[in-house]
Amino acid sequence: MKAAAIPPEIEAWFAGREWRIRSHQKGMYAAAHAGRHTMLVADTGAGKTLAGFLPTLADFCPSKFGDDGPPEGLHTLYVSPLKALAHDVQRNLVTPVEEMGLPLKIETRSGDTPSDRKRRQRSKPPNILLTTPESLSLLLSYPDSSEMFRGLKRIIIDEVHAFATGKRGDLLALALSRLQAIAPQLQRAALSATVANPESYREWLAPWGDLDEVELIIGEPGAEPVVEILLPVQERVPWGGHAATWAIPQLYEQIKANKTTLIFTNTRFLAEFIFQNLWDVNEDRLPIGIHHGSLSREARRKVEGAMARGELRALVATASLDLGVDWGDIDCVVQMGAPKGSSRLLQRVGRANHRLDQSSRALLVPGNRFEFLEATAAKDAVEEGQRDGEDFRRGGLDVLAQHVMACACAGPFGEDELLAEVRSSLAYAWIDAEIWGRVLRFVETGGYALRAYDKFKRITRDRDGTWRLTHPEHAARHRLNAGIIIDGEMLTVRFKNGRSLGKVEERFAAALSPGDTFAFAGTSLEVEGVKDMDVIVRASSKAAMIPSYGGARMPLTTHLADRVRAMLDDRAGWARFPDDVREWLEVQDWRSEMPAPGQLLVESFPHAKRHYSVYYTFEGWNANQSLGMLITRRMEDRGLQPGGFVANDYSLAVWGLKPVEDPAPLLSPDILTEEFVDWVQDSHLLRRAFREVAVISGLVERQHPGKRKTGKQVTFSTDLIYDVLRKHEPDHVLLEAAWADARERMTDVGRLADLLESSAERLRHITLDRVSPLAVPVMVMIGRESVPQGQIDDELLLEAESLADAAMRVEPAPDG
Repeated sequence: MKAAAIPPEIEAWFAGREWRIRSHQKGMYAAAHAGRHTMLVADTGAGKTLAGFLPTLADFCPSKFGDDGPPEGLHTLYVSPLKALAHDVQRNLVTPVEEMGLPLKIETRSGDTPSDRKRRQRSKPPNILLTTPESLSLLLSYPDSSEMFRGLKRIIIDEVHAFATGKRGDLLALALSRLQAIAPQLQRAALSATVANPESYREWLAPWGDLDEVELIIGEPGAEPVVEILLPVQERVPWGGHAATWAIPQLYEQIKANKTTLIFTNTRFLAEFIFQNLWDVNEDRLPIGIHHGSLSREARRKVEGAMARGELRALVATASLDLGVDWGDIDCVVQMGAPKGSSRLLQRVGRANHRLDQSSRALLVPGNRFEFLEATAAKDAVEEGQRDGEDFRRGGLDVLAQHVMACACAGPFGEDELLAEVRSSLAYAWIDAEIWGRVLRFVETGGYALRAYDKFKRITRDRDGTWRLTHPEHAARHRLNAGIIIDGEMLTVRFKNGRSLGKVEERFAAALSPGDTFAFAGTSLEVEGVKDMDVIVRASSKAAMIPSYGGARMPLTTHLADRVRAMLDDRAGWARFPDDVREWLEVQDWRSEMPAPGQLLVESFPHAKRHYSVYYTFEGWNANQSLGMLITRRMEDRGLQPGGFVANDYSLAVWGLKPVEDPAPLLSPDILTEEFVDWVQDSHLLRRAFREVAVISGLVERQHPGKRKTGKQVTFSTDLIYDVLRKHEPDHVLLEAAWADARERMTDVGRLADLLESSAERLRHITLDRVSPLAVPVMVMIGRESVPQGQIDDELLLEAESLADAAMRVEPAPDG
């Protein structure tokens, strides 16, 4: 078939800028011309977004529409994970549209859009609407949505890797199914720079998961990124800590030498900490900014504007800029601490230059020795073009319930017809008639145990199988409350007498059970209970058992963990490491063993009158934290008197008053059924998961007209309902959804299942007379986890040196 000719208006515009139309841009145009769905994987700076819009721009070129006039109504939807990205795309699209003189109207729609413009957009939509998954779902809940979307030709999903595998991806997948039913001619296009397995994304994007329906287009290769690892000039690579404060003087020199430096951190706290440290050494008063999700929208917009105008010499940022706004003048990207994944690193490296034909330059700054190995593994992966990412999972039932309600708000629907539509999305192809019936009954009455309450009766079924709203006011309430992003609450830590000690993140509090001890505000505290928005505690003479980390932590990808394991096993490859890192590994190999691929190494040794066991799992902090909770419970049952545990991405250290002679019984797979179920039910974890699914599914409303519920009110409501359902309807569809979340998202036990399943054959237990070199990075964190990362790095140096002296001594330890 002859390739479709790109309209002369577009070719002239490219020529006027002395650009050429790249092969992947032509490929996207040709596929659209042939009526195909498309998945484009292209490097940052390759003109991905323009490639996605090229078929749309072509349809509005006078040479193409001729005497028929330009298309009318909504032609193209653009969906992105970030509101900021939609605004940035609008700015970048306006230029070619105006310069080509195309009769094309472009608007954005998000939660910030004024209500009068939202109303007008439904009755008289623009030609291109830039929006988010949540705003699209709300649009589909209006009775006039069929009229608005009937002529839709194209939907472009940008940065698809950022949300397709989560609940926002579930919501978008359902919206795609609904749009395809309204507009059968609709073409789907997804864009990404960093996907490990494009086939999975093609299946996710395709109607009925038929990947042959989606043409994969690979972008032209760009200049290879230049990735370097920053090492201490005079000092050694630190043993422990994550903040990499040793690098601040060298980092400041980099900022002075570059025009603009973008510095990424993995947590909001670390962003603040690094920013403050840079200001402390900023003798030249260089303009340095900060950007993260906890800042107000006004503060973020102000910083984005200053960056766009080239007014900042450096910007410290978190993942809030990962999907970044299109700045071309960044000379260097710095990653503080380990990147946790090669795709994430590629995404961040791509922020430098943002041009395909110029190399991006990145500096990785490891906080400790394991992070040096991880940084090396990520650098190797980037140089080999290897990507990683999250796996797809089954669509959430809470999101499905929200979608069912949105469809009912738009108008009556047939039970069988909507099921067929829902199942055309791969995320929900698993839904059978029985599960579908349970979801519908839940939206109808709230479920068996709640059916007596009128407030939960939202839809009703006619005799012919048609469902409709029980009252029009339910539509307004749905639109006020629908969404996926549930803000993380902070819980107050207080004594029974009411005295407050401060706040902890709910994700930490949720894992606590009565009797657990943790360190906070310099005190060891015992949990009496978690009630509403409070953690009720009493001072404890027992040592704190549970480490209280703060801040959301990025998971270490399996791909990167496997690379680190392989590097530890490749002794010939150690020659390229700095002397102190190589010596660390050589002494470990001499005194103990290396954790080989396909093996679970456990080391046990005495230290400071306690008995320690270190489990080298390489399964990420969240999974190791969960395993620590479970192992200490099992140790307690077996009379091993556990004292506590501490986890990092690579290992878990557990200590007690009695030695672990054989770790195998502590690691048997039934720990994920017995102890795991007890822990999740005794702790606040399942309640927290239930609150999220109750809000997403619409069972509990955060807002009423003119009034928003506090977090405490929402928690009180969901806790009451949770208790009723646990007692009277334990197989309720939302309890099932909450369990799925507790397993897959909150505890990462999925990563542990394979490890424990094979641990009987893979387990290698080594008993040592003292701490091993490989154990030092996790051991130095004991007792300091409750202190924000960064402030402790100096203290760690002293502790690490004494531990390291013992660990690195190669002659036999003296008796006594």
